[in-house]
Amino acid sequence: MPRIMTYNVHRCVGVDRKLDVERIAAVIADSEPDIVCLQELDVGRARTQGVDQAHAIAKRLEMTFHFHPAMRVEEELYGDAVLTHLPERLVHAASLPGITGVPGNEPRGALWVEVDVGGLQLQVLNTHLGLVPREQRLQAAALVGREWLGHPDCRDPVMLVGDFNATSVTRPYARVASRLRDAQKTPAVPRTVPTFPSGFPVLRIDHCFISPSVRITGVQAPFSPLARMASDHLPLVIDFELDQSGAASPG
Repeated sequence: MPRIMTYNVHRCVGVDRKLDVERIAAVIADSEPDIVCLQELDVGRARTQGVDQAHAIAKRLEMTFHFHPAMRVEEELYGDAVLTHLPERLVHAASLPGITGVPGNEPRGALWVEVDVGGLQLQVLNTHLGLVPREQRLQAAALVGREWLGHPDCRDPVMLVGDFNATSVTRPYARVASRLRDAQKTPAVPRTVPTFPSGFPVLRIDHCFISPSVRITGVQAPFSPLARMASDHLPLVIDFELDQSGAASPG
């Protein structure tokens, strides 16, 4: 049964303020996911010792990866990645709309990778929305628009995951949920799973949204001592099956 993980790794700096890429890789490896969607990765940044975190984690997990820099400062990059050991191809990676004039506001982006899961082409979209509600609304609107979920090639089965910085009572969440189902509001999930903050999770801001041919069989947020320490988010792990009768065939 395939498994996908979405995980905000907080540039691999844990709640103990220690930089430890290997610790993040170990948390991921413990869950044995087939597809991994990561947010807040540093690549070549001085603040995290110049490490290409996307490459280092993918190498440790023996996966291929695609990285999209939502923010670029000369040679220093910061953004999101999709990793998998399954056959895949990059479809699209781009920035999302933002707003100006907010101190400390960071650019945001999204990454779309097609993954072959048992002969079916699963469209996996990974994103990290901003912190300002008005910005989140713009970004959610973009995600359901023609460049992403509304694109002709973004056919069922589809999974949109990431750190939305928004709970289920917000307008950005509602905008996406009008297009795809929340994976945690399905019969296989008796109660929703919060992921933030990692030490005492009370907020559900990391989400997985699914198209009709994706059937959820389980959702969890690993709560091991390692996971609670490695990042300020817990990983969200989703087990699923693809309905071959409803899913789009390759090509």
